[in-house]
Amino acid sequence: MNIKSLQKRSKKTEISEKTGKYKRKKRFGKSIGHRAPAMFMSILERKVAAQGGMFKKVNTRTFKASQYNHKTNNYKKKELKERWHIFNDGTRIQRDLYSAFLLMNSNRTGTKTNRKRCEKTFEMFQSLHDKEIERIEKQGVMVLNSGIQLKNKKTAVAV
Repeated sequence: MNIKSLQKRSKKTEISEKTGKYKRKKRFGKSIGHRAPAMFMSILERKVAAQGGMFKKVNTRTFKASQYNHKTNNYKKKELKERWHIFNDGTRIQRDLYSAFLLMNSNRTGTKTNRKRCEKTFEMFQSLHDKEIERIEKQGVMVLNSGIQLKNKKTAVAV
């Protein structure tokens, strides 16, 4: 991601629907400095290598994992509040997990998804996805910002 762009102020002036006052234009400048994403990435890369894993960087401008549908081979921009990817046949997959699936099945250069690999591995991914969603719902673990609705809320987990 282009971290520098997250630091810039918004150019668009908006008015809040609730209060009727101008919304602030500030963005993530100071908080980006506090969280140091580049340092996090280097620490993560070292830890993955130490465990014998593979760390791969992808170009987020060309990849667009949260917008891609491997079944129809097209892109559809979603709002941040849309937490589920719904296929034409009605299959529902949690959006962040589906993005991770697409990233896992990227091409060698990390610029786009390898569709053929997705088609081979999607059935297994969907099975594991459904089991994990069922486990979360059964245990009542609330995963923040996931869109998973719980009947009995016990514990909150930030992702």
